[in-house]
Amino acid sequence: MSDGAKRILIFAALMAWCAGLLFLRIVRAGTLTYVFLVWNLFLAAIPAAAAALFAISRSRLSQALSFVVWLLFLPNAPYIVTDFIHLTPRPPVPLWYDVALLLSFAGTGLLLGYSSISDVQNAIARRFGAGAGWTTAFAALLLSGFGIYLGRFLRWNSWDAITDPLDMLGFMARHAVHPQSHLRTLAVTMIYGIGLTLGYLAYQVPRLRMNMQSP
Repeated sequence: MSDGAKRILIFAALMAWCAGLLFLRIVRAGTLTYVFLVWNLFLAAIPAAAAALFAISRSRLSQALSFVVWLLFLPNAPYIVTDFIHLTPRPPVPLWYDVALLLSFAGTGLLLGYSSISDVQNAIARRFGAGAGWTTAFAALLLSGFGIYLGRFLRWNSWDAITDPLDMLGFMARHAVHPQSHLRTLAVTMIYGIGLTLGYLAYQVPRLRMNMQSP
């Protein structure tokens, strides 16, 4: 079995586990609390699919489109981590169960994001070198921190960059010109961006070890 097939099976198992936990919660509580996690996890899977397409595409147009989709939707993968903001005791479901539920969805989303970054990084490294691959990965991770801010605090979606680009570009321009006036934006971007970067480096430890051992 190829590595790609193994990865698909693992993510399928993770998603089935998340769905099972949510289904049991719905049955126990009789409410649809946390059902929004399904939509968030679906959005987190989009960059993974786009990255896989980017890695195997031979057409420059296909690569360009898949890269844009990947970059726009990538923040949705780690965004699920912020859904812990909704965590509160909700009897009759015990709090520990909801922690496990949110942790499962957030962990799966984060892994989908890291997997997609690795695919894009490898594809770029093969064509332009390892430095370009790592630069792309680090830039995408920091941009994901900014994307988390846009989604959590401003409630913008990935597709707003297409449906309302002028508003988004104007917002980013104002923040770039006067960063000292938008300290929360900078703080959220840097804290989540750096945290995601450190996590990605840990995710890549086996690869880094192999590179160090190779002659």
